[in-house]
Amino acid sequence: MPHELPKAYEPGAIEARWAEYWVNQKLFSVPTPAADERRPVFTLLLPPPNVTGKLHMGHMLNQTQMDIIVRWHRMRGFLTLWLPGIDHAGIATQMMVERQLASEGKKRRDLGREAFVERVWEWKKVYGGAILDQMKRLGASVDWDREYFTMDEKLSREVREVFVRLYEEGLIYRGKYIVNWCPRCGTAISDLEVKHQEVPGKLYEIRYPVAGTSEFITVATTRPETMLGDSAIAVNEKDERYTHLHGKRALLPLMNREIPIITDELAQPEFGTGAVKVTPSHDPNDFEAGLRHNLPQIEVMDERAHMNENAGVYAGLDRYAAREKIVEDLRTQGFLVGEKDYTIAIGKCDRCGSVVEPRLSLQWFIKIKPLAARAIEVVEQGHIRFTPENYQHIYLNWMNNIHDWCISRQLWWGHRIPAWRCEGCNETIVARQTPAQCTKCGCGRLEQDSDVLDTWFSSGLLPFTALGWPQATRDLEVFYPTSLLITGFDILFFWVARMIMLGCWFMAAPHRPLRAEGKAQSQAAGLPDSVPFRQVYIHALVRDAERQKMSKTKGNVLDPIEVIGKYGTDATRFTLASMSSPGTDIAFSESRTDGYRAFANKIWNAARFMFMNVDRVDPGLRPHPGGSAGVAGFDISTLEDRWILSRFNRVAQQVHEALEIYRFDDAANRIYEFFWGDFCDWYIELSKPRLLGDDAKLVRIACVNLVNLFEASLRLLHPVMPFITEEIWHALYDGKAPLKSIALAAFPEAEKNQVDLVAETEMAILQDLIVSVRNLRAELKVEQKTKVPIEVFAEDPTIRKLMEQNLGAVERLANVEGIRFAEISLAKLAGVRSTARFDVHVIYERKIDVAAECERLKKEMEKTEKEFANNQKQLGNQQFLARAPANVVEGLRRRAAELGVLRGKSKSKLDELGC
Repeated sequence: MPHELPKAYEPGAIEARWAEYWVNQKLFSVPTPAADERRPVFTLLLPPPNVTGKLHMGHMLNQTQMDIIVRWHRMRGFLTLWLPGIDHAGIATQMMVERQLASEGKKRRDLGREAFVERVWEWKKVYGGAILDQMKRLGASVDWDREYFTMDEKLSREVREVFVRLYEEGLIYRGKYIVNWCPRCGTAISDLEVKHQEVPGKLYEIRYPVAGTSEFITVATTRPETMLGDSAIAVNEKDERYTHLHGKRALLPLMNREIPIITDELAQPEFGTGAVKVTPSHDPNDFEAGLRHNLPQIEVMDERAHMNENAGVYAGLDRYAAREKIVEDLRTQGFLVGEKDYTIAIGKCDRCGSVVEPRLSLQWFIKIKPLAARAIEVVEQGHIRFTPENYQHIYLNWMNNIHDWCISRQLWWGHRIPAWRCEGCNETIVARQTPAQCTKCGCGRLEQDSDVLDTWFSSGLLPFTALGWPQATRDLEVFYPTSLLITGFDILFFWVARMIMLGCWFMAAPHRPLRAEGKAQSQAAGLPDSVPFRQVYIHALVRDAERQKMSKTKGNVLDPIEVIGKYGTDATRFTLASMSSPGTDIAFSESRTDGYRAFANKIWNAARFMFMNVDRVDPGLRPHPGGSAGVAGFDISTLEDRWILSRFNRVAQQVHEALEIYRFDDAANRIYEFFWGDFCDWYIELSKPRLLGDDAKLVRIACVNLVNLFEASLRLLHPVMPFITEEIWHALYDGKAPLKSIALAAFPEAEKNQVDLVAETEMAILQDLIVSVRNLRAELKVEQKTKVPIEVFAEDPTIRKLMEQNLGAVERLANVEGIRFAEISLAKLAGVRSTARFDVHVIYERKIDVAAECERLKKEMEKTEKEFANNQKQLGNQQFLARAPANVVEGLRRRAAELGVLRGKSKSKLDELGC
């Protein structure tokens, strides 16, 4: 029965069909492993996208790399699990639903907490998880049967278990500290969620009267609105200017409140006036100084960054309106010494862009040092490896300077903190289940803490909670630690570091659950096996074609769904893979994607050519059933057969080696060069005489070789371009493939006995000869259809014999008629290419107008000389060389070398014509 493959390659049609097929067939689902499972294991956790997420180019890069690695391992026989899920994204999701409510003229407090949370769940059902649907369309080979949501009942129970255990161990505590407060989101946020930038501002100098004297002490501030909460003025004990003021008191302007003048290292004599205001509730350094001196903590702003009742006449004003009014009043009352322009550093909420306010707040914290110590140790000892390696240093530097982690958020959406306050005795009860009464006084009036946990707290547990912890599940036993994490630098501290800390704590003794038969094995509870993953690959950033960071402001954001719509998923994946070199950002260019769309088309047309010949010879011909490891059933009767088989095995080995070290670019480029160059441009062309010949036996051998090689090559390409390979692979078997998918077939393994260095060397000589003739024809402007004679000189008789044995191939592929072998070198003749192995001369008399050609060449030479002179003038200018960027200077030097070659060629041509 003839093979069927449409004439035109239409990626959209085949991709949607196969994407749906893979999901419906549950091809990538991994059931709980049996007790006798002996396959090597590969586990990868998908960085869970936000429930609010939409696919962007960073996701596309991340998921392309993960899918390549996962498909590669699965095809190599690994028990492969790619675990997907989505994160509830506390702040982002609450913002989305609040916006939806605002469009209805409502606020969340109008609904109340319970009704609001129900509204979020309704929103999640309608809009949540859209990014996973996009992943399905892109063919991500995850186990969709194991898809989780971080607010699922099971995971919520496990989050509570972790919190309680840490609290019982004294590692979770509650206290008042300065936190980053977002007035728009209405919650504390971590240092990592604050984006710092420098902006123009003002520095105000304010004088405070010294009580009981006629003196003033002057301080400087960029935030005069916080002075309303001042508790002291600090001077340095060693600053002689203020020695006489030690122990005295100052009058706080505008508030008519006396505050002490204290000595503290917070004040540095060399900075400003040497005196600083101390506002413990609104500055982290002032907070620490306040603790040292037992100063009152006076809060003058509320959670919306409006001045509160402690701000006196300024109560109710927004912080910036209050600033203007306070400065005006200071000026009017004679307390403002001066103001000047000043560059200030501000922090903005990464979610909403609001300026963050340092605020004293009652929060829940983790004592992080004990967890960090283990997380540092496993990296230093090599139990976790980073690629690129420089990220290990970045990670360790941050971990060695880590602060306690504020894990509470003032939101309604998220994992609610399992702590209750007794209204009777004010006791705090932390429990796994909602307590019925106070454990201290027996009172039944208990109120649960209103805060929820930081989203990164729950996502940091996923490597073990998603596999069944705290139960000793078979999944946890087999798939933990996971093998690899592929992620971006932006969540190295948010997520990667926290997974390492929490994994090493809860998957080591005494927290690690051990199956009965494994309890005697101490290694199971040891540090090496507690890590959440063995390797971390940090991928680069996707930039635009000019290497600028993509941003909505610049208008250079590329929507991967639109790119895929134009060129297909395979071409887009191949673009990202071919440019994915560790540590190097990707300058994404649609023109390059268009080139890989052409590559897919080339493969498609090659398949159609193969099917056309196979159907003519033997419509029932199918790939050899033994072709699992490499190319099976392949006859090596000719040089091109031996050569292509050797090249295939060499490329298979190179692809393996590249993927092992995450050189996606090398893997993709080796496949590209083989499929387009070696297979399509050379082997198919060299095979045509046999395919179209009269010898039925040779024709069949050629067809069998082509089918078996094509099938193996599809398997080699599949991890990078899954859709087109699936379509053609099934067509090879006429819809009766031995497996449900090429994704379940074996990835080619290099077979050393099929590597033939002699064949590769001989073919390289023939290719060099053919390409040399093609280049000479182009230089001589020989018409495409015109066949020309050539003469060749090869001093080595074995090379001459090689050429004589392959005259037909040279004549066809170089468009030559007649090859004469010379006995002496041809190097001095015009129209000759000389290599280390041979000289080749194209015999062609081109009728030209000598005078016109001389005139053209002289103008060309004049233009080259002028450019060369300007080039040398710049390179000879030392001042220019000292100022110019290195890449500009290097470009000029490269151009100088090119111009030198052009001058030589033009002169030779002028000499040949006698101009």
